Amino acid sequence: MKQFLMTVAGVFVGLVLFVVGVPFLLIVMAVGAARPAPVPAHTILNLDLRGGLSDQPSQSPFAAFGGGGLSVMSVSETLRRAETDDKVKGVLVRLPDGGMNPAAADELRLAFKHFRAVGKKPIYAHSQGLYPSGMVTSTYMLGAAASQFWMQPDSSMQAVGAASETLFYKRLFEKYGVKAQYEQRYEYKNAVNPYLQSDYTPAHRESTLSWMGSIYRSALATAAADRGKNLAALTQTIEAGPYSAQDAKAKGLIDKVGQVKEAQDALLAQAGKNGKLMDFDDYISRANRVGPPKTGAAIAVINAEGAIVTGTSASGGAFGAESTIYSDDASKAIYDAIQDKDVKAIVLRVSSPGGSDTASEQILAAVKAAKAAGKPVVVSMGAYAASGGYWISSYASSIYAQPTTLTGSIGVFGGKFALGDALSRFGVDTRQLSVGGDYAGAFGTADGFTPDQRAKFASWMDRIYDGFVARVAEGRQLPPNRVREIAKGRVWTGLQAKQLGLVDEIGGFYDAVDKAKSLAGLKGEVRLKAFGGTRSPFEALEKALGVSSTSVRTLAAAGWILGDPRSQAILDEVAKSRMRSQGAAVLADTPIH
Repeated sequence: MKQFLMTVAGVFVGLVLFVVGVPFLLIVMAVGAARPAPVPAHTILNLDLRGGLSDQPSQSPFAAFGGGGLSVMSVSETLRRAETDDKVKGVLVRLPDGGMNPAAADELRLAFKHFRAVGKKPIYAHSQGLYPSGMVTSTYMLGAAASQFWMQPDSSMQAVGAASETLFYKRLFEKYGVKAQYEQRYEYKNAVNPYLQSDYTPAHRESTLSWMGSIYRSALATAAADRGKNLAALTQTIEAGPYSAQDAKAKGLIDKVGQVKEAQDALLAQAGKNGKLMDFDDYISRANRVGPPKTGAAIAVINAEGAIVTGTSASGGAFGAESTIYSDDASKAIYDAIQDKDVKAIVLRVSSPGGSDTASEQILAAVKAAKAAGKPVVVSMGAYAASGGYWISSYASSIYAQPTTLTGSIGVFGGKFALGDALSRFGVDTRQLSVGGDYAGAFGTADGFTPDQRAKFASWMDRIYDGFVARVAEGRQLPPNRVREIAKGRVWTGLQAKQLGLVDEIGGFYDAVDKAKSLAGLKGEVRLKAFGGTRSPFEALEKALGVSSTSVRTLAAAGWILGDPRSQAILDEVAKSRMRSQGAAVLADTPIH
């Protein structure tokens, strides 16, 4: 009987894998079957930033199985927990060899500083070289926030500035008969300039140099403060580079020259006898989560990262990994927080380049409803909160941004490519049929807009832009004329946006939490309660297969009872993955004092 039941279970599992189309169970078993062991008594955490960071935990329910990467928010929260964990004695950080997102570096810097100040524990940053790719000065700034900044011998430190390069396609389009027809509101809304121009326009050049310069100066000022250097002297030294690691140490830009093993051994020696190195991911899954009670006053935390679109994640596929803000999901999370009697305020974490104005308006309506219900909404901006990202933030009770957050961009663009002439040169003829008014065929790809279609389309862009300006003016309590002056599609850094009144304070996520707590009149320990978030892997399977997720769990449990080690692997990994995949839920158990 036992063998028969095991055979039936195995056949069913095979069918599940065939229907899903992804070797889900094999991946799970490959990750490892062992239950997480306790955190060793003398642990050094190994935080590897070389693989890149999202701002918030992945929305994919299967991210944990594929090593979906770290997020700024999960690293920050975990460091808060580790700083009071007696078993954790320090952190070794592996820096990327190129640039980091500046706002991510700012947020992690705050986490490093808090870890060192509250935990009284060291953080060593190790670099295998800093090379001119992206905002490499921000990477240097993060290293400067560590207790010690190490570099590999003979590696190169080329953090001498920042550069941006744009490809312009106008002449190529003209050569092959492609017509780019776009409306921009206004001259600083330069996202489509590469299709319309052959060089930077004065406004495009001005805006880009402005935000790049602001980020560069901010990174240098912060690094100078953290290393106790004169800003002018540090700037002069940095810009006179590049340097070898040895020269960088001689000039006081770093602290130590050595291989990563040497930095690791130095930290382990500080950890005490039997010191152990543990990967950051493993610590997240192993560490005990001891937090405040599950009842009582709470601050809701709602994450919003990616492009803003209408609809719900349920329509986006069970296995999608790309970060997207679905208006149905985001607004529902806010309304759920409004209905929760324990929630006294909301922190909305926004990291978005923009998206649909319709979707943005739906989310903004929920923000307004929260404020009308007496629940303050504090926005914490991540890497960027531009266009639609700023639209959904504009009515917040208070807005926090990092000095290097890209924000603002109060503007709009839209249009199409007319490809008829280009395709005809290759023997492809495009013909369109339509019924109804002339505008019905406005977005056909064969021909450009007719004069009447262009006028109507331009009027639509004007309405969206005027509505955007009106919302910002009312939400930020600024005169409409003033908003029009600072809008025009221009991107600002957080530091610039604060000076303009588009942002209230410079600070990170936990600063926003403190503000929400203050606005709600809360004192003492307050819990963070996550709303929204991802489905579990079993829930994703249920959607993909149309079967109960309970049935899948039961199948795995039955196999375990019958002694099938593969099912044991499933159960163990699922327990482990829940802790990894619920990055936002981790915050629910974090006490705030």
